[in-house]
Amino acid sequence: MKPFLPKSSGYRKLKVYRITEIICDLTAFFAKTRIRPGSRTRDQMEQAARSGKQNIAEGSAASATSKETEIKLTNVAKASLEELELDYDDYLRQHDLTKWSVDHPRSAPLRRYLMSDDFMNNPMKMVRLLNDEEYCNLCITLISQAKKMLQRLLESQQRQFLEHGGIRELMYRARTEARQHPDTND
Repeated sequence: MKPFLPKSSGYRKLKVYRITEIICDLTAFFAKTRIRPGSRTRDQMEQAARSGKQNIAEGSAASATSKETEIKLTNVAKASLEELELDYDDYLRQHDLTKWSVDHPRSAPLRRYLMSDDFMNNPMKMVRLLNDEEYCNLCITLISQAKKMLQRLLESQQRQFLEHGGIRELMYRARTEARQHPDTND
């Protein structure tokens, strides 16, 4: 019998998964060092960061049997990161700190650093040296990059669904093929 389910759970190879993993770690450190224990904001930030990462993994695992679930969970990951970005925005505003625009003189060097192997291989290396404004802007920039990647992933998942269909179509095709070629099903 020829298997008809597509392979799934390749999320660890996705750059966006790695970035959301970094966002989760950075947020956990930020919450632990800058937001008081027991705070609702601290819990919300940690959960939103975790959700961004976990929903990519869960969606990927579900993709073999449900493209609908994969798409929904990828969108939940993106929405969770949107929520997290708002928490960092709030922190900046509530502490009279500046959210850097794309044109801010420090934005371009920050984006270059975030794309470097130095950052990707050891993202926690510099965080203890950053002040709150720098830390929040680093996380906001990283979250923005991850959301763009997730949008592209959603578009790709939608194209895959349109091209190949869902589990019912795969099962129907496999059963039809098996009936047409019964001698190859051993």
